[in-house]
Amino acid sequence: MAETAAFSSSRVDRFLNVVERAGNALPHPTTLFAGMALLVLFASSLGALIGLEATHPKTGELVKVVNLLSIEGIHRILTSLVTNFTSFAPLGTVLVALIGIGVAEVSGFIGASMRLLVLSSPARWLTPIVVFAGVMSNMASEIGYVLLVPLAGLIFLAAGRHPLVGVAAAFAGVSGGYSANLLLGTIDPLLAGLTQEAARIVTPTYTVSAAASYYFMFVSTFLVTALGTFVTQRIVEPRVGAWKGERTADDEVKPLSAEERRGLKFAAYAGLFVFVVILLGILPEQGFLRQIGTGSVIHSPLLTGIVAFIFIIGVGLGVAYGIGAGTIKSDEDVIRGMSQQMSTMGGYLVLVFFCAQFVAFFNWSNLGLVFAVHGADFLRAAGLPSIPLFLSFILLTAAVNLAMGSASAKWALMAPIFVPMFMLLGYPPETTVTAYRVGDSVTNIISPMMSYFALIIAFIQRYEPRAGMGTVIALMIPYSIAFLIGWSILFVAWLALGLPFGPGSPVSLPIG
Repeated sequence: MAETAAFSSSRVDRFLNVVERAGNALPHPTTLFAGMALLVLFASSLGALIGLEATHPKTGELVKVVNLLSIEGIHRILTSLVTNFTSFAPLGTVLVALIGIGVAEVSGFIGASMRLLVLSSPARWLTPIVVFAGVMSNMASEIGYVLLVPLAGLIFLAAGRHPLVGVAAAFAGVSGGYSANLLLGTIDPLLAGLTQEAARIVTPTYTVSAAASYYFMFVSTFLVTALGTFVTQRIVEPRVGAWKGERTADDEVKPLSAEERRGLKFAAYAGLFVFVVILLGILPEQGFLRQIGTGSVIHSPLLTGIVAFIFIIGVGLGVAYGIGAGTIKSDEDVIRGMSQQMSTMGGYLVLVFFCAQFVAFFNWSNLGLVFAVHGADFLRAAGLPSIPLFLSFILLTAAVNLAMGSASAKWALMAPIFVPMFMLLGYPPETTVTAYRVGDSVTNIISPMMSYFALIIAFIQRYEPRAGMGTVIALMIPYSIAFLIGWSILFVAWLALGLPFGPGSPVSLPIG
């Protein structure tokens, strides 16, 4: 039995090594995005030449592939090159958040907190805590990518484990478990709104709640945590091995000094103050942090402006800690913390420039919409029963996610096609959007098109300078496969039992 397990493990290891070598043989990610942007330009020209088109399921209009190498297309490219970059959503999010985090890091707050976590948590619980924290961070949108993923690497290093294992576990929770959560987050109302608009193509009064998938996603939180922990400890960590890089004194798990404890106490006071202010702004019916007019918490500045809160909390806790610990003595120390983080982002900025051009070109060309419509027609013609049909839809979504990372942009294209189609087959929109969220999540961690993929490469290169796209993909493929299989099984069981996916979500619709 042991020999069989060892043989199986060696085969998996050989496969992942091949994936890593093949991926690292690809050009630099920046070159790859630049090449793909050019490829879209030529593909749009060819698509327009051969007359690629599709009928938009929502408007009924004929959608044709737009030739971006035409005079009009070239003019659009030239006049939008700068705004494509400056309006690329992850760019501002990452930079603003990192300014705040830089203060917290340089002051020593993050390092002290990390060591406190390691010293106070049983070692055997470190992996599930990191994966679970990653899943829960999705409630606050991007915070997991910009804060938890790099912090997990430091935590694992301080605990005497390979930092890449910590980065992988956190990334798996944040991105692979993107749709799971115990609480509603910013993505829930966004996808619900797109689903509702698509559903009204068939039923003009249909309403989709932001909690349409809540029951399923609540349970999925524990599934993803369990699967992520299993893959980390049984596959990823044995393959990565022990950390052999250099360590500094700050990497060692050592008792906190009196100054550090005083700094953490000051930071706790500052954090409590911010927490009380947030509660005063959210709990009252007309709280100042609720959405004006509706009083909504889901659409409140607390969630929609979460990056601003990351900045405020990072600076506030970092300065409070620094004053208490004596590591911040003047405003120059604060500015130094902000500048130090920004100085490491040069490569990321260059990569984002080409990534933003590629995404913009792909959207302008209509290639995504045309391919999505024809893919739906193929799925419709297959005439599959419910379980194979939805499993096929999950696989299709997972595949499309490899080429189009944004969950909302992708669903904006797919919902008007699949939601009405499944409604006419008797499946509620809530079922369709839940299946979509499963497929959309599981391949995030291996998709170069995922907005934060470049940032993850940068985090990994801190520990493995020669790491490339293949390193990340090889590291994360086991998670992706485990999440796809496990989450699909849960979805099938849920569907077979006829359980509602969320409060008030129907389990079937009348046909005709």
